[in-house]
Amino acid sequence: MILVDAGPLVALVDAGDQYHEDCLLAFQQIREPIGTVWPAMVEAMYFLSDLPMAQDRLWQMLEDGGYQILGLGQQDIPRIRALMRKYADRQMGLVDAALVAVAERDHIDTIFTVDRKDFSVYRFHGRGRFKIIP
Repeated sequence: MILVDAGPLVALVDAGDQYHEDCLLAFQQIREPIGTVWPAMVEAMYFLSDLPMAQDRLWQMLEDGGYQILGLGQQDIPRIRALMRKYADRQMGLVDAALVAVAERDHIDTIFTVDRKDFSVYRFHGRGRFKIIP
């Protein structure tokens, strides 16, 4: 499983996005299942709010199985909260904290993101480094 952040979700469906080509190429080369969390989907939809056709393409990708939504439950809240506290100096938001918490919970070490600056600093279980694509 590979986790996907909001940035690539936006870039995949918005040809005008600066990361469109890189993300499209990376997406086409991924063979593992791709998952994300609802906060990332919400953020992507917000960034695409002026592009309703792109929003619809993102929904279609989800319906077609291009990626899946990984659940977050009550048991994930303490870890998400702890991560946001730990990385407060980086202003870690809910999306990043949820992705890191799911990575820890589900033993996922690869993230598809355009946010190398932050994900190169974040550690899962306090030690492991993410493999970042593209």
